[in-house]
Amino acid sequence: MSSNSGIQIPSRLPLLLTHEGVLLPGSTMRISVETARNMHLVKNRLLKGTSLKSTIIGVIPNTRDPEHDTEDLPTLHSIGTAGLAVQVVGSNWPKPHYTLLITGLCRFRVAQLLKEGPFPVAEVEQLDKLEQYTSPEEMSEAAGPEGELGELSKRFYQAAVQLVGMLDMSVPVVAKLRRLLDSLPRETLPDVLASMIHTSNKEKLQVLDAVSLEERFKKTLPLLTRQIEGLKLLQKTRKLRPDDNKRVLAVRKGGVLPGHQFSLDEEGEDEDGDDTAVLERKVKGANMPQPALRVCLKELKRLKKMPQSMPEYALTRNYLDLMVELPWSKSTTDCLDIHAARVLLDSDHYAMEKLKRRVLEYLAVRQLKSTLKGPILCFVGPPGVGKTSVGRSIARTLGREFHRIALGGVCDQSDIRGHRRTYVGSMPGRIINGLKTVGVNNPVFLLDEVDKLGKSLQGDPASALLEVLDPEQNHSFTDHYLNVAFDLSQVLFIATANSTATIPPALLDRMEVLQVQGYTQEEKVEIAHRHLIPHQLEQHGLTPQQLQIPQDTTQDIISKYTREAGVRSLERKIGAICRAVAVKVAEGHTVTKSEATEQRVVRRSVCALRGEEPDGVSADMAAPPDMPIVIDHIALKDILGPHVFEMEVSERLTLPGVAVGLAWTPLGGEIMFVEASRMEGEGQLTLTGQLGDVMKESAHLAMSWLRSNAKTYQLTNMVGGSDPLEGTDIHLHFPAGAVTKDGPSAGVTMVTVLASLFSGRLVRSDVAMTGEITLRGLVLPVGGIKDKVLAAHRAGVKRVIIPKRNEKDLEEIPANVRVELDFVTASNLDEVLNAAFDGGFPGMSNPLTLPHIVSKL
Repeated sequence: MSSNSGIQIPSRLPLLLTHEGVLLPGSTMRISVETARNMHLVKNRLLKGTSLKSTIIGVIPNTRDPEHDTEDLPTLHSIGTAGLAVQVVGSNWPKPHYTLLITGLCRFRVAQLLKEGPFPVAEVEQLDKLEQYTSPEEMSEAAGPEGELGELSKRFYQAAVQLVGMLDMSVPVVAKLRRLLDSLPRETLPDVLASMIHTSNKEKLQVLDAVSLEERFKKTLPLLTRQIEGLKLLQKTRKLRPDDNKRVLAVRKGGVLPGHQFSLDEEGEDEDGDDTAVLERKVKGANMPQPALRVCLKELKRLKKMPQSMPEYALTRNYLDLMVELPWSKSTTDCLDIHAARVLLDSDHYAMEKLKRRVLEYLAVRQLKSTLKGPILCFVGPPGVGKTSVGRSIARTLGREFHRIALGGVCDQSDIRGHRRTYVGSMPGRIINGLKTVGVNNPVFLLDEVDKLGKSLQGDPASALLEVLDPEQNHSFTDHYLNVAFDLSQVLFIATANSTATIPPALLDRMEVLQVQGYTQEEKVEIAHRHLIPHQLEQHGLTPQQLQIPQDTTQDIISKYTREAGVRSLERKIGAICRAVAVKVAEGHTVTKSEATEQRVVRRSVCALRGEEPDGVSADMAAPPDMPIVIDHIALKDILGPHVFEMEVSERLTLPGVAVGLAWTPLGGEIMFVEASRMEGEGQLTLTGQLGDVMKESAHLAMSWLRSNAKTYQLTNMVGGSDPLEGTDIHLHFPAGAVTKDGPSAGVTMVTVLASLFSGRLVRSDVAMTGEITLRGLVLPVGGIKDKVLAAHRAGVKRVIIPKRNEKDLEEIPANVRVELDFVTASNLDEVLNAAFDGGFPGMSNPLTLPHIVSKL
């Protein structure tokens, strides 16, 4: 080049410190930027700069070990390379970083460090006088035919031509390199060739430090000669083994371009090639379907041609690793012994007969038909009744792997279907990831809290589950990350939910719903002594010889300290007792001397009263045997404190205008007190207690029905009129005002409360009721009868009023509960009022005749 076209670098350069290699002038290298100092340089200099000058930076090799790198600026190498940032690529995976493509321009020497933060800036001195480089012929004339520099240049050029001639000229990069030898100035050949051949960073650093051209040729020529000898040895080896078709040359990092290297190993292949071959064998041995195999082989072919420095290399490699690890054809053999399955289910769970029967039915059908698709079950019930643990027991019964997927709060459909691989940080969905975790294609998947799925701008995960839970579609489930079909038909899906109200109808239609009701008090006592107490003793390091909880104490815990459908609070209370006893046991491992003396004195006194002699030395010296700590009513109160729940039904029903209703919640059934009062006013009806629209409508229905039948039931207002609302305001209140309430089942309770208020009569204190009403006074059926009846039983209620059409639901009530309750089935409000008041309700045609009572079913 002419003297007017020389490259002049700025006198002040920002410095990029790199551990990855040595950038030589004339070569191109990719540099990963991860440290805070280098990140600031990229953001503040390269990304914000607009001129060509702003893209020129100084690259300094950092000789410090990167593992011991600190925030302090290391000692700078005195020689560096001014480079032009050709490309800047940013990524957030696996952590924020940039990848720079930099072309080396010339050497410089660091004259003075101007500043260290946020990135170093130095005053530099340009060393390579590029404007003197003209052409190969001019250089030879300038050096003289007999000059040492000319001789070195000639020898180096001949060695470079010899090296390229030994390579396969049909490879495009090799042909390009041969053309570069004739077109590049001889002065640039040492730097360019040293960056291409297989050399260590230490050897490249020696070439960089060679400022004079003569020294540079002397440093590089032995490296070139060593590479030629290595190729000759390889060619001799191939002549001895003519059948070896392996490649002579493995081109690393995308080819023989500036900044890239030849890797000439003994076998002619690099480590990446061996790794790719291993991966190819794994792909072919994974027994995946043909569509998936074709995709994997296509991706593998792309991977072989891809340099490792590209971000897409890691993404493709991770994808292939996942495809290999998926259990395309791996499965476990089901245990189809029905007797053993029944024993295992009974030992793991008490009660829950409906769920156990469904599992045994599945096993029986599997014995008859081995290709049966996995059922899709949905266990619906209050918390703490064992829905999740039953799923785990089913996996043990079948001998399958178990995997739980928590869906509560999930609001991104990518959690189910995965991310597309075009996104940074993409990953498969939870279904595919779960299959990878268990390693078989027929596990038991528990989709926990399916009723608590959310919805957001990222999609609707409930809709994404439609394909997963549809037996007609899940045999070809396509995850966005895999982008190939995977067969889920052998997976046994079990979903759990507290309520079906929030599950979309389309999703609910795809599942077989099994209701899991709450436990009775007797069932809780049995569960506590079979499972909870032994488990808590083991968790707290206690034994039955140290702690005993009688059944009477367990009943007190259930009735006076917990009020729930499940047993979670019960287990926590038992855990509190175990902790209190653990303190006593830890304090009293050994009998103190004073206690032993006191025990001997007591024993001698007892023997004297009986006229007996002590048993010599053993009676005086031996300590009494350890006795278990038995939790009685007094100890229970000391540990757990005062009773949390009391039987308050009779106390609340001491005035007219109060009745007990039955409500269903996702946590199980509950009793609900309804209160009413009246005062002088303008006939307004006030409703409080956070009532929903349906409940408000039920209150207006109850008021309208009573007003229309006021004369029949002899109901009057405060001044004696026949219209209960004339000159009177009514206030209807549902306590626990912080809890939102809605639903039609409180209709009969509202009618009873208002009838009690207008008539001045008390409602029976042992009656609870539920049912929807109509304007004509009919009582319509409602849901959740079993949960409501169990709640009434827990509260000590003796009579339960339910709709006539709900009589069939009483078959689900445990026999011991049915014996202790009287069930009144009512088809109209006349029968409800007749059963709710002692002696019937005034104004009825036959007040002493009770409606149909189903007792001790």
